[in-house]
Amino acid sequence: MAGGPLEGVRVIDLTSVVVGPLCTRILADYGADVIKVESPTGDLGRNIGGRGRTENMGPKFLHLNRNKRSVVLDLKKPAGYAALMRLVAGADVLLWNVRPDSMQRMKLSYEDVRRVNPRIIYCGMFGFGQGGRYRSKPAYDTIIQGASGVSALMHRSFGDPRYVPIVMCDRTVGMVAVQMITMALFARTRTGEGQSIEIPMFENMAAYVLDEHMYQATFDPPVEGAPTAHGGTGDPRLLSPDGRPLPTADGWICVSANTDAQAFGFFRAVGRPDLIEDPRFCSVSARHRNVRDYFAFRIEALKGRTTAEWLDIFDAADVPAMPYHTLESLLEDAHLADVGFFEWVDHPTEGRIRNMRLPNRLSGGVREDYRPAPKLGQDSREILSEAGYSPEEIDRMLAEGVTRARG
Repeated sequence: MAGGPLEGVRVIDLTSVVVGPLCTRILADYGADVIKVESPTGDLGRNIGGRGRTENMGPKFLHLNRNKRSVVLDLKKPAGYAALMRLVAGADVLLWNVRPDSMQRMKLSYEDVRRVNPRIIYCGMFGFGQGGRYRSKPAYDTIIQGASGVSALMHRSFGDPRYVPIVMCDRTVGMVAVQMITMALFARTRTGEGQSIEIPMFENMAAYVLDEHMYQATFDPPVEGAPTAHGGTGDPRLLSPDGRPLPTADGWICVSANTDAQAFGFFRAVGRPDLIEDPRFCSVSARHRNVRDYFAFRIEALKGRTTAEWLDIFDAADVPAMPYHTLESLLEDAHLADVGFFEWVDHPTEGRIRNMRLPNRLSGGVREDYRPAPKLGQDSREILSEAGYSPEEIDRMLAEGVTRARG
């Protein structure tokens, strides 16, 4: 028993790469028994994101698949399909991230699955909502970044369209899936009924972008006197190319002075208390209207002192500020060391690896044990045995290529 709020919840995970594995990693981190069902060739994510010390164990896979168990099933074989359905019969959640047509072809639609287990929470993650013309299109993170307007934000800010260099759509939608699954599990405690969940990436990211940047296009008719460039879309404060880490005498610093108290503290700290009365900067709305001038002033104001000096000054003035971290320096952050964010663990095949502890805490407790990311088929025998297969039946499934053990 793992402990944690999701202890006793069994999840059958048919997902791969990032969006689904992130969701099930979070569920597993908080106690769920996640059974990762892989094809004989394994999750594509095993080899995306860098090489591991052994085959099929890349670093990104290690982080996204801890606390799970791996069973190999060839779902193209009748015995593999039958084994999956036997696992589904005893599960709480089935999660998948292929196109819905593929689930229909494999006889894994919601209707197929609920006949075996009417209490199942059946969760599909795919590119586009099934009521629209894009419903059958394939989708990856970069496709959704471009289609949902994320790349256009980069274009507006920096002059050319770019992808954010992190799979933000996969990771955002993966966390949305956690929310939806836990809500459905909660609803089941009251109704006793399972349900089907559809999580389209495009619609989720369109809402993510437009919540922030629909801006004046929200109103019909438009607000009198509001900006009309680009159809009134886009928050100019966030789209300013100067809304970035600020240069100091020896590097960069991150400063965010948004309220009047913070902005006025910033002006005093940099030796310009006169700007408190400047009509361009004397209120939140004034600074918003004159964001270009405000940001340009900030850039020039901080060049005369070092980052460390400014951090001390801003801390004393209660102005929000933090050091600018690189990926390398983030690994050495003193606060993260204080809270024990990183820990070194021994993986049975990959040796010593840097693990990240759970960032969130529950007073009722979290998962107590730690399972390193599994090798392909590492737990096939154990899981199939739990499903009622005899050792002889498992041996036959191995011989026929239905499953694979300890790849």
